[in-house]
Amino acid sequence: MSLPLSPPLAPQLARAAAEMPRGERWSYEEKLDGFRALAFVDGGSLELVSRHGRPLGRYFPELRLPPGRYVADGEIVVPGAGGVPDFEALQQRVHPAASRIARLARETPAAFRAFDLLAEDDEVLIALPFAERRARLVRRLGPSGQVVRATPDPAVAERWLAEAEGVVAKDLGAPYRPGERHGMVKVKRRRTLDCVVAGYRPGKEPGTVGALMLGLHDPAGTLRIVGHASGFTRQAKRDLLAELRPLETGARGSGEPSRWSQGRDTEWVALRPERVAEVTYDQVSAGRIRHGARLVRWRPDRDPASCRLDQLG
Repeated sequence: MSLPLSPPLAPQLARAAAEMPRGERWSYEEKLDGFRALAFVDGGSLELVSRHGRPLGRYFPELRLPPGRYVADGEIVVPGAGGVPDFEALQQRVHPAASRIARLARETPAAFRAFDLLAEDDEVLIALPFAERRARLVRRLGPSGQVVRATPDPAVAERWLAEAEGVVAKDLGAPYRPGERHGMVKVKRRRTLDCVVAGYRPGKEPGTVGALMLGLHDPAGTLRIVGHASGFTRQAKRDLLAELRPLETGARGSGEPSRWSQGRDTEWVALRPERVAEVTYDQVSAGRIRHGARLVRWRPDRDPASCRLDQLG
């Protein structure tokens, strides 16, 4: 490829915040639940590179971008029901077998959603303000429908924040700074859930709790493990053990291997399903909390049988 930018190129990153910044200097985009990727397009050739510099093209042979000479920053997603990104389906696309990749490319085709333009023809654009880069991106890829929607209206962004994975706010005057958390702020949707505490995973230190195992009842009334809550202080880990030990049943549970357990011991101590905890969480995939939840408070007023899977969304 003969482009003014070439891989490896670290993408610009976003700083996490609890609330959206406001003011005329900001533009807001819907946060997508996918794989961050840089797209290097030269004529009809496309090279996709991950945030960490790994080639992604072989996993997504169906992806096409309009021909030209440019470098775009964006997200690879697999649209699910109602067009909402399906992260579980996206994960399945990364597979070593070419036959499986070809089949999934037909069954769960991916899409590329661009949100920045870093180079065009022989010109590097990263020193330009985001407002100009965005305008050039829309001219270049807008007709293809592959540009992430954006708005200057914080009220619209607040609606996205209530419905999607979150919002990314971008400083209209900021340049693109590869690898830096500059000019971008991400605000994740915060959701709450009342769960049955079905057990606990022992902490690394003796006499402590490492994580609470969270369960919800399915329509048949069976308690299903949907995730865990962790991140307790050192003292809280000890206090939790003293509080939960009277509920131990003597049984043990074991979480199924996942991409996130990384081979760690997932055995946990089962408890009588009598305690309900309110937790906050960010994302859900295949009926499970994808990242660890955070304990907010105990809910002694809540009947454990009323904690059902239909809360999870």
